[in-house]
Amino acid sequence: MTEIAFYHLTRTPLDQALPKLLGRVLAGGGRAFVLCGSEERVAALDASLWLSTDPDWVPHGTRAMGHAAQQPIWLAAEDAPEAGAPNGARFLVLVDGAESARLAAFDRVLDLFDGGDEAAVAAARRRWSAAKAAGHSLSYWQQGQRGWEKKAST
Repeated sequence: MTEIAFYHLTRTPLDQALPKLLGRVLAGGGRAFVLCGSEERVAALDASLWLSTDPDWVPHGTRAMGHAAQQPIWLAAEDAPEAGAPNGARFLVLVDGAESARLAAFDRVLDLFDGGDEAAVAAARRRWSAAKAAGHSLSYWQQGQRGWEKKAST
């Protein structure tokens, strides 16, 4: 089954936390498909990734840019096709409560949610329960003073 890691944002907003996580994916030679809740979020993350300073370069693309197969990170507001991510990614990053029907097409899923939004936390709990019932391997990470702290796993 797929390994799903839930990332509880409590100290920094998504646009600051995401580049660091994507940097780790890239450093390991991986590719990521970032599924956003809206086209507006795609545009906002696109802009923030171009301006990122940590890491200082996060190569990525969107539908507006095209050439998905050439992009190590692909941002979209629509779920990946059945065959997998448009850029061949093995990592799926879910933001804004976005959900994918194709979790099993990925090796690892990162589900990022805003700890300051009670509805987002409740929705993440529902996604955790559904993923656990489906037999996926789960971990829960929360931002601490020195970075991400693993709080639970199944």
